[in-house]
This record gives sequence, structure tokens and C-alpha cells, in this order.
Amino acid sequence: MKTTSTVARGIAATALTVAGTMTLTVPPAMAAEFPAPAALAASGSLGRLGALTDLVVERLRVGDDVAAAKFGTGSPIDDPAREEQVLNQVREQASALGLAPDAAAAFFRDQITASKVVQRGLFARWTAHPGQAPTTRPDLGEIRTQLDRLTTELLAQLKATVDVRAGRIPCTVQLKLANGSAVVLDRLDALHRQALGIAVHSVCAVSPA
Repeated sequence: MKTTSTVARGIAATALTVAGTMTLTVPPAMAAEFPAPAALAASGSLGRLGALTDLVVERLRVGDDVAAAKFGTGSPIDDPAREEQVLNQVREQASALGLAPDAAAAFFRDQITASKVVQRGLFARWTAHPGQAPTTRPDLGEIRTQLDRLTTELLAQLKATVDVRAGRIPCTVQLKLANGSAVVLDRLDALHRQALGIAVHSVCAVSPA
């Protein structure tokens, strides 16, 4: 007997397959990259950029926690000093992995921008609807530990996906596949869909050093 989750994923895969035929022209040589609906994994987004996209979505979700930690405290959403510290660490780690430091930093600047879009959107929502505001305040220290872990994992995925991201067409196709499945499987609302689009803006531009 199929579980609700299995059925939902099958429906999601079918919808994505149909949508893909209307919005993408896939070169015949790349047809094998698109799995049939039944081949949708039990977890994770589709395609060769699925794991990278899943980490991006996870980081966006951490942005929800950042918003909850700051809301009502007077703490600003923008933190230029912390942002520059993160980007400097990214450049160092990227260089050690053989990635172009500035390109990696551009990708992570997109992550920071996307997170701030989420935070501002949630601040506006909670201000307009106080009953939806969080009742607990996450610890920012623990959140930063999560973000540091995600930085390391995202850089590793950038390194692991260098080949597919090296070609404009393969990268674009794979990114659409990963993003489309992530939106459905993670049930992203309009705010998080907007943030995801910002966060993956530089994916196909991050190259090896």
C-alpha cells in the first residue's frame, strides 16, 4: 500500500514532468538526465543539482529562525560586519577547495540576500498579523552554528557539481529541475519561492579557480 508521502511525490513528479515539456526544450543527449515520475527519490530534489538546492532551501528555512530570534527585539536584519566575516570565511574555504573565491562569495552573498528577503517578509507578516508571530525565540548562537555547517556543505556541493555547472545549458536545465521539485516537495510559499530564486541566481556562474 502506498503511503500518502509516496503518492504525493508521484503526483509532484508527474506535474513537474508535464510542466517541463511546456517550458523547457531539452537536448536529446540530456534526456537521460530527467527521471520518470516513478524514479523520484524518496527524499531530496531532482537532478544533479538537487542536493545543492536542498541545502539552499535548508538555509532559507534557517532564515525563519533568524527572523524569530530578532523579531520584537529591535535587532536589525542587516548585519554588515557579520556578513563580511562570513564572506571572508567563504573565500578562504573556497580557495582551499579549488573554487574561485570571488565567485563563491557572490553565491553566498545571494544566500545572505535571500535570507534577508525571508526575514523582512516574515517581519511584515507578523507585524500585520500578531497572532502568527512566533512565541519562542531561537538562540542566535545555535543558529550561527547551523549556518557555519551549511556554509561548509554548500561549498562542498559547489565543488561536487563543477562539471554540470560548467555548461550554461546543462546547468540551467538541471537548476530548473531541482528548483521546480524543491518548490513542490518542500511546499514553499510565495515568500520562500521568491527567496529561492534569489539564492540560486549565481549557481551557474560559480566556477573552479
